Amino acid sequence: MIKIKIVRPLEGYKLKLEFSDGTVGTYDLSGHVARTGPMVQPLKDPEFFGRVFLEDGAPTWPNGYDLAPWALHKELNDAKLLRPSSANAAE
Repeated sequence: MIKIKIVRPLEGYKLKLEFSDGTVGTYDLSGHVARTGPMVQPLKDPEFFGRVFLEDGAPTWPNGYDLAPWALHKELNDAKLLRPSSANAAE
């Protein structure tokens, strides 16, 4: 099962993700943030967006909004936006 080992928020509602299979990619959440609803509304605040953390390998925010790591991996992989992490490339 794919999990995320490292998540880092970036400007523009993006997340830099390092997956358990040693790949990395940047996921653009601006489409998610543009939606309406009580769960995504807090994400519109860049400070709140930056409070992302990992819970069981999934990016999660303090209001309980989370994203499925396997779905993020698949979407990035299908778009050819995954690459080996620099730590793996050195091996």
